Amino acid sequence: MVFGFFFNKKKKDEKEIDDSSLIKANESKKNNQHWANRKGELGEYKINIQLDQFPKNYMHHSDLFIKNEKSSTGYSQIDHVIITPYRIFVIETKNYQGTIYGGKDRKTWLINGKFKMMNPLLQNYGHIQAIKNIIDEKYHEHFISMVSFTKRCTLKIEEELRRIHSNQLVVYDIELTEFINRKIAVLKLQNKEPFLSNKDINLIHDALSNVNIQDPSIRHQHIESIQKTNAIKNNEDTCSICQKPVSDKVKSYCLSNKRFNGNIYCFEHQKKFR
Repeated sequence: MVFGFFFNKKKKDEKEIDDSSLIKANESKKNNQHWANRKGELGEYKINIQLDQFPKNYMHHSDLFIKNEKSSTGYSQIDHVIITPYRIFVIETKNYQGTIYGGKDRKTWLINGKFKMMNPLLQNYGHIQAIKNIIDEKYHEHFISMVSFTKRCTLKIEEELRRIHSNQLVVYDIELTEFINRKIAVLKLQNKEPFLSNKDINLIHDALSNVNIQDPSIRHQHIESIQKTNAIKNNEDTCSICQKPVSDKVKSYCLSNKRFNGNIYCFEHQKKFR
């Protein structure tokens, strides 16, 4: 009886240790995600400050969320759009850390030479096409695609993408204003009159405002769908219920625990079995 008591107590203690380790692992993961989100928010905030410093007749949208039938989720989430008299700049922001390798015609770019990311210029092309579906066709030739990386990155990309004459530009976030101003200055020298009047700018801005989706549930579903797609592409293990990616530690814990019947669940959905 005494032996059985200590044996059962040992099993219980081991289970508690396993549960404790899992909770700590998930808390660590949540904290990392929290700080990643905070860094992203701070990066967006820095860009918003820059955009606010442009002349009053330059109008912009941040975090524009619109329908896009060509997208796998049915939507496009566009970081920034700034409408100026000479061009419409569509900006995709990236919060990666490391060395970025890429070219405009490559389907995927590399982070530190080994981690793949979708070519952000191709991603931004899809965003521009979604905007074109909303605004008048006469404005379709006036787009500039920009991708902004933080200074936590080192860019090792085609030189063409750093030259001001290009209509596809990859910049550091701290030089975003500089590149936009330089691009507009060149266009002013080449063209006596602006392409867009103040009326045009307001029409485009209002058209985008009218279709901007604010519903948080739709936005959340869009993000979850992207996470699932990325997990499948990267051959990551996912939760059997919500399809969110899980770590190797969570996967091992689930597979070694009989109550999960060989299925893998994220931390939130593991609670259903307690």
